[in-house]
Amino acid sequence: MTEPDLPAASEGGSPKRPRTEEEVLDAIERRRRRPVRKLLDERITLSHGAGGKASHTLVEALFLAELRNPLLEALDDSAVFSATENGPRLAFSTDSSVVHPLFFPGGDIGELAVNGTVNDLAMAGARPLYLSAGFIIEEGFEISQLQRVVASMAAAAREAGVSVVTGDTKVVERGKADGLYINTAGVGVLERDIELSTAQVRAGDRVLVSGSIGDHGMAVMIARGDLELEVDLHSDTAPLAGLTATLLDATDGVRCLRDPTRGGVATVLAEMALSAELSIVIDEAALPIAPAVNGASEILGLDPLYVANEGKLVAIVAPEATDAALAALRSHPLGAEAAVIAEVRPDPPGLVILETAFGGSRVVDMLAGDPLPRIC
Repeated sequence: MTEPDLPAASEGGSPKRPRTEEEVLDAIERRRRRPVRKLLDERITLSHGAGGKASHTLVEALFLAELRNPLLEALDDSAVFSATENGPRLAFSTDSSVVHPLFFPGGDIGELAVNGTVNDLAMAGARPLYLSAGFIIEEGFEISQLQRVVASMAAAAREAGVSVVTGDTKVVERGKADGLYINTAGVGVLERDIELSTAQVRAGDRVLVSGSIGDHGMAVMIARGDLELEVDLHSDTAPLAGLTATLLDATDGVRCLRDPTRGGVATVLAEMALSAELSIVIDEAALPIAPAVNGASEILGLDPLYVANEGKLVAIVAPEATDAALAALRSHPLGAEAAVIAEVRPDPPGLVILETAFGGSRVVDMLAGDPLPRIC
């Protein structure tokens, strides 16, 4: 989730255009008005890891409160900064994978770990370069399984154009890690003079998604074998840096990029609307949802808008850039099913509204609880 930040040259490099004094004062006032989150829970629950309301409360009320600094303040998926005064702008991100099961249709924990960090860097407009990899392995885990995971990571890194250059391994007692957990961190370089931020979003902008939503979350859920549903679903896990570069090369009208992982498209849009203090109105009929995902979601009582994706992006673009952005996404294999799904409007500020296919409307809030735990 992003708040308006006030980047210094030594922290974020030169923005696309200098902010006026009025914009700076307005950003400060918006932050001052923002309600202070309070952590009332006494114990951690699965919902604190779901990417929704509980996650945001935990991050803002505990982690941000204790670790606050100008770079962390933005609460973006990647921190953007310059290591030296005149050096290139860099993006730095980290991600942990605890998916269950470790192997699922269309991917596995190794591929997921690489793509998760690569995609966070890509959403900042960076070209991913280097990754670290940390493995927490449970005693008794089969070497053949670990070899399969690491081989998958290597293949994913080659596809994404990154190198795993450092790492760490820890082994814990049997029953303490459910097989394997992986953490990756990554560094990328920003080669374009851009600032991708919700602070750039304006009323009238359009919201695009690069393809069908909910594929990953439902594929993992079905792979657990508890539901006995006979559907052909595969995870969409993929590296998005190439798709992002194609989009950014096609138009300078891109305002903001996000990958809708935990909490799905709904939670990402809710974050954007709240941060920009604008409304986002979704056209339900325009949402690209595969029939298998739609059917499985209906059986499980889930809304595909809240189901995780691992190979899709959400882009907010200027209205005059919509056609160019859509064409650019569709020209890339990972964006062939891209669609315009929503419009940014001034009111009601901070809310996402879904206009249904039946002519009604409803508020789309952040994810509450965790209907699909450990899907990434």
